[in-house]
Amino acid sequence: MALLTDDLKAWIGREVHYPAREELGRASIRYFALAMGDKNPLYVDDAYAREAGYPSVIAPPTLICDSCQYANRQPDANGYIGHEWPLPIVNCRMIRAGNDYEFMRRVLPEDRISVTWILENIVERGSSRGGPQLFVTSVARYQDAAGEVVAINRETVVYQPMANA
Repeated sequence: MALLTDDLKAWIGREVHYPAREELGRASIRYFALAMGDKNPLYVDDAYAREAGYPSVIAPPTLICDSCQYANRQPDANGYIGHEWPLPIVNCRMIRAGNDYEFMRRVLPEDRISVTWILENIVERGSSRGGPQLFVTSVARYQDAAGEVVAINRETVVYQPMANA
């Protein structure tokens, strides 16, 4: 049973843009660092950050990948408001297989970070348990208000047929 249909192939190259609704803000930076259990003073102490060569506190690197671009979206059936491609795949479970991050510069509280996602590729491969599975690769480019790319996130998700489907 092949999973990679012409309908799915048509998704390759699709793009979606989520504009920044607001600045990241000091509170978001502090709360994210606390939630991650990261006590790095660069995230909470202006004087320490200035001594390290920054104009103010900085954001933990992955905060921009989980920030406010999606705040205006409606949650899906599972309560998720982040980006997902609504691919026409049935009777499969989605597994997040990994992210590869590249960070160009540190992000500051006053930065407004927008993101553009591109569905880069869909590949069908056999699984170790037999049968096909789909590997979907997307690239997210995070930009500041001036259009400078500040980070790139390459994400891979796998779709595996449900055992009882």
